[in-house]
Amino acid sequence: MKHATQFDFARRIVKALAAQFGDTCEIVLHDLTGEDRAHTIIAIENGHISGRRIGDGPSKIALEAFQDAEETHSDKLAYLTKTRDGKILKSSTVFLRDDKGKPIGILGINSDITLTVAIENAIHSYNASLLDSREPEPISTNVADLLDSLINQSIRMVGKPASLMDKSEKIRAIRYLNDSGAFLITKSGPKVCQIFGISKYTLYSYLDEAKQSSDNL
Repeated sequence: MKHATQFDFARRIVKALAAQFGDTCEIVLHDLTGEDRAHTIIAIENGHISGRRIGDGPSKIALEAFQDAEETHSDKLAYLTKTRDGKILKSSTVFLRDDKGKPIGILGINSDITLTVAIENAIHSYNASLLDSREPEPISTNVADLLDSLINQSIRMVGKPASLMDKSEKIRAIRYLNDSGAFLITKSGPKVCQIFGISKYTLYSYLDEAKQSSDNL
């Protein structure tokens, strides 16, 4: 058989990869040197994943990749495929080539990631209501860090630097700080005045307005 040495080595690779990655990874070897494209599989491990066996043919995407490989000489790595019974696979197509660089075979690697995709979707669904609505709250180790964090959150809430805020925006930020309990922290007033560029008197005035607007909500 022409290219026997290359295909013998590829068969050993098929067994090695299957042993390495276990029964959730299908490894398949196609011989493309013949004329019959309907019966190309000459070695396969864990064929239960796709339902294929020796003597079956390549998938449509493998044939398309083969056609492309004759032009680009590039393998196709880490793409998604799906079996007839709904399994989701992470697939790679690697080409065996002759001395002139022409593709003579395909080594296909198909990892069944159906379970991990389902787990990922479940985790995303579980966390989505929190992650989509707000940033995770930082855990501060001291009150100074906590105050800085609350001030930063108030600025992000308004959406512009404190130095560019008008009066109504500063009142919104201060209302957020008040509602968050920032002013329960000792010496928080002077720090807030410094960040927002206001006097102590103005802070008290803004606090009164913030409280009144909250009462009217």
